[in-house]
Amino acid sequence: MQLDRTPLYVAKHPVGLRPHVVRLESMLNLESEDDVLMIGLWGQGGVGKTTLAKALYNDIFRRFEASCFLANVRETSKDSKDLVHLQEKLLSELLLGKELTVFSVDGGINLIQDRLCCKRVLLVLDDVVDVKQLNAFAGKREWFGKGSRIIITTRDNRLLTSHGIDKDHIYEVKPLADWEALQLFYKHAFCRSKEIVIRRDLVDSALHYANGLPLALEVLGSFLCDRREQEWESQLNKLAKSLDKSISNVLKLSYDGLEDNEKEIFLDIACFFKGRSIEYIMEVLNSCDFDPTIGVEVLVEKSLITKGRDTIQMHDLIQLMGMDIVKQECRDDPRRRSRIWLCEDVCDVLSGEMGTDAVKAIVLDLPKTEAIYIGPNAFPNMRRLSSQISPWPKEVSQS
Repeated sequence: MQLDRTPLYVAKHPVGLRPHVVRLESMLNLESEDDVLMIGLWGQGGVGKTTLAKALYNDIFRRFEASCFLANVRETSKDSKDLVHLQEKLLSELLLGKELTVFSVDGGINLIQDRLCCKRVLLVLDDVVDVKQLNAFAGKREWFGKGSRIIITTRDNRLLTSHGIDKDHIYEVKPLADWEALQLFYKHAFCRSKEIVIRRDLVDSALHYANGLPLALEVLGSFLCDRREQEWESQLNKLAKSLDKSISNVLKLSYDGLEDNEKEIFLDIACFFKGRSIEYIMEVLNSCDFDPTIGVEVLVEKSLITKGRDTIQMHDLIQLMGMDIVKQECRDDPRRRSRIWLCEDVCDVLSGEMGTDAVKAIVLDLPKTEAIYIGPNAFPNMRRLSSQISPWPKEVSQS
């Protein structure tokens, strides 16, 4: 057994990890050495899957003959050459520093099977997005010695189930509870100065914005640290209109991996339908010639939406990310965007007869009963809208 292995750096403020680590250790059934077990940590971007996997790894890696934490697989294996390099890294760490040259992915697979089939190892594959990655590093349980444990973090539940991991061995990583979110935010936002006093309503607004997402709590808390109330107000007002870029970049990776049909469905839900009934959403999407049955399921599997008992929900920041994608189509001119949902934008476009063929959908949910003026030639220029608007329920205003 290797004695000089060192633990991984987990996080500056590892809040709320211990209960999850305990539950995952139970799931891993570490006392059993009769089989090879694979488990998945699944959840949306920024929710803390990697942080949790590191904490779990640190707690258990010394129980194995060898261990390897293969970090950020998504970014470090964009083509076959990258996969080969990671296979070499995996083999080197699990063979305790022995250097092997891998010439191809298939050759690496053969080496992994041949050299590790009798070795009890711990392997963490972090941020896996493609079945090719799984097949290159841990295609079958038989590749590893009895008692080995393989941990996979991913945003895609389907990736895990298609690899033969049953639901009892998939651990959904969820946003922090309110008290945990408050603790993590305070550690970042008030880490240095004890003299600055911030109004409770501003702290509550920041917590509401992050909605339990560790990434957002860390980014926002660190940004607001040592700033005065006026700066807090200004930043929170800004974030209410547009998502912080560093947060958006992480969340948008899940959107970028979607097929075109799924992207359209996601943007419609983000802009129009969050919180509405599943039946209503499916009816609308069906009327638009999407394939919502499979499309909605894919969005659930990729942690972009959740299904409640009767409704479809999504994290507030994921919704903001979706809305921002649409706003980026034309930042200063809503008539050149694919979707319009803000009351003032809808009124401007329809009353001024300014619609263009970029517009695919308009949903208007008026804040109170009132009439709006729609010009007689409001719709002719919106040629992509005409086939979609007529079947929609009362939220869509045509006259």
